[in-house]
Amino acid sequence: MSSNSKHPVLRPVVCAAAFVLMGLSGWAHAQGQAESLVDLFQAAKSYDAAYLAAKAQAESVQHKAAQANALHLPTVGLRGTIDRSHFDSSVNVPSATSTSGSATRKVLGLSARQPLFNRANDADVNKAEQALIAAQSDLKIAEDDLVVRLTQAYFDVLSAQDLLMTSQANQKALAEQLAAAKRNFEVGNSTITDTREAQARNDLAAAQEIAARNEVKVKSLALDQLVGRTDVKPRPLLTPVKLPALAPETAEDWAGQTEQSPLVHKAEVGLAVAKLETAKAKAGHYPTLDATASLARTDIDSNNVQAQVLGGAGTNSSIGLELNVPLFAGFAIQNKVKETLTQEEKAEHDLDNAKRSVTLGTRQAFFGVQSGMAQVRAYEAAEASAKLALEATQLGYRVGVRINKDVLDAQNLLANTQKDLYKARYDVLVASIKLRQASGTLKPEDLESFNKLLAPQ
Repeated sequence: MSSNSKHPVLRPVVCAAAFVLMGLSGWAHAQGQAESLVDLFQAAKSYDAAYLAAKAQAESVQHKAAQANALHLPTVGLRGTIDRSHFDSSVNVPSATSTSGSATRKVLGLSARQPLFNRANDADVNKAEQALIAAQSDLKIAEDDLVVRLTQAYFDVLSAQDLLMTSQANQKALAEQLAAAKRNFEVGNSTITDTREAQARNDLAAAQEIAARNEVKVKSLALDQLVGRTDVKPRPLLTPVKLPALAPETAEDWAGQTEQSPLVHKAEVGLAVAKLETAKAKAGHYPTLDATASLARTDIDSNNVQAQVLGGAGTNSSIGLELNVPLFAGFAIQNKVKETLTQEEKAEHDLDNAKRSVTLGTRQAFFGVQSGMAQVRAYEAAEASAKLALEATQLGYRVGVRINKDVLDAQNLLANTQKDLYKARYDVLVASIKLRQASGTLKPEDLESFNKLLAPQ
């Protein structure tokens, strides 16, 4: 009996790799309806509840700002009254004419007021404008968060699919090794230990494949929920995968862009509002000046002249200026100013803290991406080494210098390395999006660059 018959030849590692590539092409073929990140982002913007809530809030603040602008505009009111009065004299006056009587008075008028000088109103209008800026920052934060959540969910599905295909390839290779171990045991060239060990590895690989299938379903449901569609099929990465380099290339360059962060903008708005509160408090010392105008029509209907109520009708009109000068308010204004100055100081510290936090987060995210890219390169090298090691172990097994367990260990090492490699690639892509989010430079257009990494439909 030849050595080859004693040790049945296992399929080379290239077969396992070919199985993975066939799986990838199979996924790509099934992606006839596959959608890109840009397509799904547009769907998510019209469905995601968190983003739509932030959008509605921003729109409501616009109307609130318009309300504040009304403080600079005139107010006009229409007033109408009607009353009935009765007069009955308690003095007996000898006269043929009765001293009792009644009258009806009707008044219809217009009044208008136009603020001319009011520092408190000015502060409220400026505060409303700052609130509008803050609302836009909140909307930008919500949009950035949606981009990150979508990217994470999208690549989670692809990662789960890659994990499933790797598990299937590993299970297939281990099943072949189990069959070889059984054949060798039947002809007396191996022990029952080899068979049982191969069976245990094969059973474990089958369990891992079941878990991987479930993971694909779970991640797919999460993506479907995010975009409001069913059975969403993301496009896989182009092969060979080439991760884009970071631009800018240094942490300091990224940290220098943090002034654009919506978190920093919100803190700047907080400081501006605190200063406006101080201005409003100080306005308590200032006079206010309004222009006023009124026009009224009065009609009196009386049935007794002796009642000293004369009937008739007339029009009364007036126009003027109204000045109000505060003199003393029990030191309330002075204490209010002190309070707002303290709040202003707090807002300054909040702004410093926001700038430092965003800068720190940006640097940490940058080094996280750099570390991830280094891990990807290391895993790629480890994958190449694991393939060579498996080929060498298989050759040694065929010539009788390596045992069945060595082949099983080499196969598992390759499968685990590939799983780590695929996950590391997706982690880098998501981390690069989070880096842009941390620095405040993330834009929906950035998804276009990620689309270029995906296989065409």
